[in-house]
Amino acid sequence: MTSPQFMSQRVSLSTVRDMTSRGEKITMLTAYDATFAALLDQSGVDVILVGDSLGNVIQGRSTTLPVTVGDMAYHTACVARGASNKLIVVDMPALSYNTGSQAADNARQLLAAGGQMVKLEGAGPVVEIIEFLTERGVAVCGHLGLTPQSVHKLGGFKVQGRQTDAAEQLLADAVAIERAGADMLILECVPTALGQSVSNELSIPVVGIGAGPHCDGQVLVLYDALGLGSGHSARFVRNFCADGLDVRSGIEGFVAAVRDGSYPAKEHCYE
Repeated sequence: MTSPQFMSQRVSLSTVRDMTSRGEKITMLTAYDATFAALLDQSGVDVILVGDSLGNVIQGRSTTLPVTVGDMAYHTACVARGASNKLIVVDMPALSYNTGSQAADNARQLLAAGGQMVKLEGAGPVVEIIEFLTERGVAVCGHLGLTPQSVHKLGGFKVQGRQTDAAEQLLADAVAIERAGADMLILECVPTALGQSVSNELSIPVVGIGAGPHCDGQVLVLYDALGLGSGHSARFVRNFCADGLDVRSGIEGFVAAVRDGSYPAKEHCYE
């Protein structure tokens, strides 16, 4: 039975904006199917991310790069059938938003499948695509720091923004993304101080994953949060089922830890 404090409530973009303005932490986990989506819906998670990380955890691939728009639309539809009360953010896969028209066509598929917001990685030319979409009424989430779709360009899965010039560029990119009309930003694998600077600078919600405790919320891949990941675990990962808890209790533990500030702790952060 769902604990009273985690009863499912309707969450919209306005809800998460209001949470940020009140200083309340946003909780986000990935889901790829109806069963886990329903469980997240009932366990107090605010936002569900249909991540292209499904390429890793569902398809068994080493990167997210082979994931297609069709893959994302299929899994978005599954998630939407399982969770009707949560804000559903959907990754646009690699090379699916090279032009404004391409991005609009692909975003239409993902929104028709049940998504409410699409997520695009990077800045530079992507800023123009974000502006193109938002001017046409599409809710957009940006993604900076470690951007998995650029893993080969970055030379691997590495912490970003440690050098002064790189940190300054990332902050400038974050501001540009907000000005382009983005409604949310995911910030991945950056030093705590940079995560704090970006969160302080922007008025839109900044959700961190390995970006320190000062972000407006936290996101993890569900399989990592439940201790189901295989191979190397990133420093920011915490297994919320490590004490033998069942899946529902682990998810509720994640929600509680983000809200009370005990996650991420110092050992989950980068200097």
